[in-house]
This record gives sequence, C-alpha cells and structure tokens, in this order.
Amino acid sequence: MIGFLHGEVAALLPEGCYLDVNGVGYNLSCSGTTLSALPPIGHPVRLWTHTYVREDALALFGFLSEAERSMFEALLGVAGVGPKVALQVCSAFSPDAFRRVLVTEDTDAIASVPGIGKKTAGRIVLDLKEKLQLPDLEVVGQGRDALAAARSALKNLGYSQSEVRAALAALSPDEDADVADVIKSALRVLAG
Repeated sequence: MIGFLHGEVAALLPEGCYLDVNGVGYNLSCSGTTLSALPPIGHPVRLWTHTYVREDALALFGFLSEAERSMFEALLGVAGVGPKVALQVCSAFSPDAFRRVLVTEDTDAIASVPGIGKKTAGRIVLDLKEKLQLPDLEVVGQGRDALAAARSALKNLGYSQSEVRAALAALSPDEDADVADVIKSALRVLAG
C-alpha cells in the first residue's frame, strides 16, 4: 500500500488534486481541510494516503496530516459510512474537534454534516468512542449540555449549521462552562 506521496501539486480540483510524483500524476480525493491548506500549483507537498479498494472502485485519498488520515480510516470502519461521507466529516471537523465531539457524544454536531442522519451519527459515536478508547463523560455532563444548548441558541440567532459547527469546534473544551459563556465565546469566534 502507498503510505504517503511527496511531489508537486499539478492541479487543484473541487474534490481533490493531482500530485506529480516524478512524472506520474496521482489523482487524490481530499477533504476540504486538506484542499484549503494545499500549496499553490507547482509547489511541493507530502500527502498521507489511504487506498480504497472495492470490486468496482479503486480510489486514492490524500491528507495533510496522519491524524486526519487516521480519523478517515476510523470512520470507514463504521457500518454505513463510506469514503464520501468520511471525507465530509474530515472537512467539517479537525481531528481534535472530532475527538471532542465523540467524547461529549454530540450527535447533533455529527448529524449536521451533509449525508449523515441522526441514526448514523449515533452509530459513529458509539463505535468510535469505544474503538478509540475515549473516556466516558458522566462527570462532564454539564459541559455537554452547555454545548447542546449553545448550538440551539446560535441556530435560533440565524447562524447556519456549518457556522455553528465551526464556531463550537474552535472553542477550547471547558468542562465547567455554562451556556452563557459558551454562547459568548462562540459569538466572538463568529464575529471574527
């Protein structure tokens, strides 16, 4: 299997890029996070890869970090999650933000990703929390409740799902935060 590729960005596509590695052009599908961080065409880059093989498909996925690739591969291990949905999740959450969502069992945040419903979001939390050996959060119930209440309040203020998700993901986790503090912090992030 191919672990990583090091070459020059040959072309940027809406769903990925072409990477020129010693004259061979690899077509890599990438998350929005990786795409936005790629250097301009003609500049070198190293992308960690995952080769996806099925009877009817052979695809190569590229990631700027090993953590994002590991997140993608963990998501593929969940029943009902294919590579397109896994890329959507990688586009919506950084690996650290995704771990926080799993720890807080925030299925609403995962369900806000296009292509994922409540049932699949619950399955992702259940499967990956156990697989990644993340702690249970009975102690942090208030922090989880504060996030859920803040998400609802921000939506009611007219912010889109993606704006709310990005703002809450940018906050540092605070187990003792109350709803008002979370909302204020998120509004600061949204204000730029």
